[in-house]
Amino acid sequence: MSEDNGRQGELMFGFFNEIGIIAQLSGNAFEKVMTGGMTLSQFSVLNHLARLGGDRTPLQIARAMQVTKGTMTNTLGHLERAGHIFVRPDERDGRSKRVDITPLGLAARNTAIAALMPELGWLAERISLEDMAAAMPLLEQVRKILDERRN
Repeated sequence: MSEDNGRQGELMFGFFNEIGIIAQLSGNAFEKVMTGGMTLSQFSVLNHLARLGGDRTPLQIARAMQVTKGTMTNTLGHLERAGHIFVRPDERDGRSKRVDITPLGLAARNTAIAALMPELGWLAERISLEDMAAAMPLLEQVRKILDERRN
């Protein structure tokens, strides 16, 4: 391996290692402030449905979340029992189901975001908004490239 390739590998690994650590730390901080026992995975599903709209199959949601259909079935079951989503048969394909967020689910998602605001405010006191904004284009570019590759 050439010196340039070694440096490239180290830099790329370090970059994604930092993202992974940030994801772990932020996920733990997020779950500490969640009300009603909501998990990060449950919030992620509600946020996905709120951002992109409902009327999705469990398999579509599982693929978006990069989890197995069985894992998603479990998460959707918790959300349905809590009244945060409703699951109905697919009118076009009787074997499949469709998932939508309920008003209660949208409120739970918004409450979760509000609960996170003090933690985000604490971080904003330590990192300038300008630096955060400057990092966003690179992070978005990496996400889009990885998302395209997954498909």
